[in-house]
Amino acid sequence: MTIRPLLLALPLVLSGCSTLSNMSMPHMSWSSLNPMNWFASHLKVSEQGVGTLTADTPMTEAAVNDGLNGNYHLRSGMSMSDGKMRAFYQAMTDKTVQITVSGAAKGKVDRIVVTDPAIESQWGVKIGTPFNTLYSKAFGACQKARGLEPRDVECKAPDSQHVSYIFSGDWQGPEELMPADDALKDWKVSKIVWHAGNP
Repeated sequence: MTIRPLLLALPLVLSGCSTLSNMSMPHMSWSSLNPMNWFASHLKVSEQGVGTLTADTPMTEAAVNDGLNGNYHLRSGMSMSDGKMRAFYQAMTDKTVQITVSGAAKGKVDRIVVTDPAIESQWGVKIGTPFNTLYSKAFGACQKARGLEPRDVECKAPDSQHVSYIFSGDWQGPEELMPADDALKDWKVSKIVWHAGNP
């Protein structure tokens, strides 16, 4: 009868699984092995952060990879800002940067920039959302974006203390001036930014 050998083999299989769980396997994300994550690993930007990345997450490759459900290939780097060393991880699919996670070197995550069109905020905003669906005017909510894209505009997400949206679009005016509301209405979200402090 075939049931008896099967019953004898079962403890061996289970003990093998137990041995595997005790092995040290560097760079493996156990969350990526969870079958629930194979089909439902959609990340969201929330008041707390992105996925399970929060202001309490250490700036280490393992922690960042875990917080993003192991969905991306990570590339690390260092930069200087205001005389302080900062670390960053770029989360990539193929050669495209989808998320940039940054914070003080040997510190914790304090800024996350999302450009992945598959990720939306907890309020349903995603890359490509038009300005006029969120704001009637820029005053009181928006400012010129700081950083590499001087023409972009950064607006605090409504009802949020930690999330802002970067809008990009066409405008023929001077770089140092805010575009008029009529020009902004057709601009679209190009980045979603989470800040540990206020935007």
